[in-house]
Amino acid sequence: MKLLLDENLSDRIISQISDLYPDSVHVKTLVLIQSEDVLIWEYARANDFVIVSKDSDFHQRSLLYGHPPKFIYLRIGNCSTSKIVQILRNHYATINQFWDTEQESILVLT
Repeated sequence: MKLLLDENLSDRIISQISDLYPDSVHVKTLVLIQSEDVLIWEYARANDFVIVSKDSDFHQRSLLYGHPPKFIYLRIGNCSTSKIVQILRNHYATINQFWDTEQESILVLT
């Protein structure tokens, strides 16, 4: 399972979760910063990524179009990078189960 972190999350997160989520990337690495959501969505779908974001626009898109790609919605407000890392690490089993299920398109983490 590969995560694609949106620009509203720090690119420093990747190095701190790569042991659990190998091949995950940040949109900055892919030169998708300030891209329209549809471009990020299409990239994730074509390359088998799960989008991770605090952006409600992806939530709306996921409700409208379903998956792929799957979407992890971080409803956490402003918080530190270390808190986001902790959430992604602590919820690894839940995220892995979400990846494996066919029915679910959105996982909300708080």
